[in-house]
Amino acid sequence: MVDQTEVSAAADRIRISGDNEVSTYLEIAEAREPGQLLTPAPNAPEAVVVIDYGSQYSMLIARRIREANVYSELVPWNAGPEALSHLRVKGFVLSGGPASVYAPGAPTLPPYVLASGLPVLGICYGMQLLTHSLGGRVAPSSSREYGHAVITVSDPENPLLDGLPAALPVWMSHGDRIIDLPPGFRAIAHSENSPVAVMANGTGYLGLQFHPEVVHTTEGDHLLRNFLTRIAGCAADWTPASFVEESITTITEQVGGGRVICALSGGVDSAVAATLVHRAVGDQLTCIFVDNGLLRAEEAERVVSTFREHMAINLIHLEARERFIGELGGITDPERKRRTIGETFIHVFEEEAARLGEVDFIVQGTTYPDVIESASTGSAAAKIKTHHNVGGLPPDMRLSLVEPLRNLFKDEVRRAGKELGLADEIVYRQPFPGPGLAIRVIGEVTAQKLNVLRRCDWIVMDEVKRAAVYYELWQAFAVLTDTRTVGVQGDFRTYGFCVALRCVTAEDAMTADWARLPYDLLARISSRIVNEVPEVNRVVYDITSKPPGTIEWE
Repeated sequence: MVDQTEVSAAADRIRISGDNEVSTYLEIAEAREPGQLLTPAPNAPEAVVVIDYGSQYSMLIARRIREANVYSELVPWNAGPEALSHLRVKGFVLSGGPASVYAPGAPTLPPYVLASGLPVLGICYGMQLLTHSLGGRVAPSSSREYGHAVITVSDPENPLLDGLPAALPVWMSHGDRIIDLPPGFRAIAHSENSPVAVMANGTGYLGLQFHPEVVHTTEGDHLLRNFLTRIAGCAADWTPASFVEESITTITEQVGGGRVICALSGGVDSAVAATLVHRAVGDQLTCIFVDNGLLRAEEAERVVSTFREHMAINLIHLEARERFIGELGGITDPERKRRTIGETFIHVFEEEAARLGEVDFIVQGTTYPDVIESASTGSAAAKIKTHHNVGGLPPDMRLSLVEPLRNLFKDEVRRAGKELGLADEIVYRQPFPGPGLAIRVIGEVTAQKLNVLRRCDWIVMDEVKRAAVYYELWQAFAVLTDTRTVGVQGDFRTYGFCVALRCVTAEDAMTADWARLPYDLLARISSRIVNEVPEVNRVVYDITSKPPGTIEWE
């Protein structure tokens, strides 16, 4: 733990401005009663908090911490301590970011970080900010470092560097560097262009000029584990089993004696969410599966069989194809499609809830990638598109949300599903978007176009599974473009749809790469589509990664 005397001494040396007043970190901390600042809620999970300064790698830091079996959440740098009230914080990681600490309006260090007396690890901008805040000096580097570098360890006895080689390949990405260390700090590793590649003060404040969270830093996971266990004292016991146990407790407390409905789609997210809630509240849960006409072939039959017959969950099957397709009539804008589908879903649920009697909550399988991609402009993450789980909810919705998976990545959802005993065909099912085939039909959605796409999609799935690559891919699907092309079939001229194939590999959908499928597999898919779906006469393969593209076309 960090000595509070050290915190006080550091705070006395620093003055920051805010709300037109100048105060020391210590004065701000005292004004907020630091003794109560980070008091955890009952049964709060042990956690290391990542303070987000806008790095493209911020969420990756949280992922790496979780992979070390320590729970982690990302909070904006300007969030107040109340954002941490549900956690038992053991330490902080300050992320990288695009700003320079000496630039006007640069993000600052939240006062509660130092006031907490907890260990702090600064990464890149986070290291420079820690330096700047504790009385050191940061300036533009005469020789910037971007990409691969090698650091040399000068203090192998430091707990942060324990067990690491003397020379360590790392990934640098910075244009500033530390000129003067803060009082009490010393450099414990350096690179050719960074005299201070790693710094420490011996009492729990540390900084890294490089990024340990990326795969290019070969011992990055080892280094982070050292911080988590050797310095922050984390038990590293956050596992799928502990998540399931904690979630059931949380859901039980949130729901109480209320009745719950679940927006069940049949995908892994809603399946795990429904199973968690069912474990927590039993028959208080009723799942509602809406056949909206935007599903894959035979999807409705599989969902009903799995959840009603094999899992014994209360399930209502609603047929609403005409309603959804009617609402989508004339709409071509992707955002309007998503919002229309999301709003229609909610209204269908509320109507069914009224028939059920008094209902208080609705469950959604929202995951973190849904949340971050729907973030409002101006937050740490730019808004890319609205997900139906988080962006299509009408402002007058009267049901309270239960989102047990909101802070999980897809691979963590799957591990939780296995812990709950769900079948592999559910747990490892490829993600399918909430708006369904509507966002894979470019332009206006019609029943005829959906039928064409459904037949193409069936062929893609069939061939991918036959080739035994289904589980190697994050997603594989067809897109019905709004482009018609000239073709020749037999002795006749055709003018049919162009279908695009989209097959990608990914870990969590935050980034993705196009899959290098064998040519003969692509040839079989293309041949079957143009021969078995007469409305299509051309097939193309999408070789765009994410970024710059998204996985879905809309």
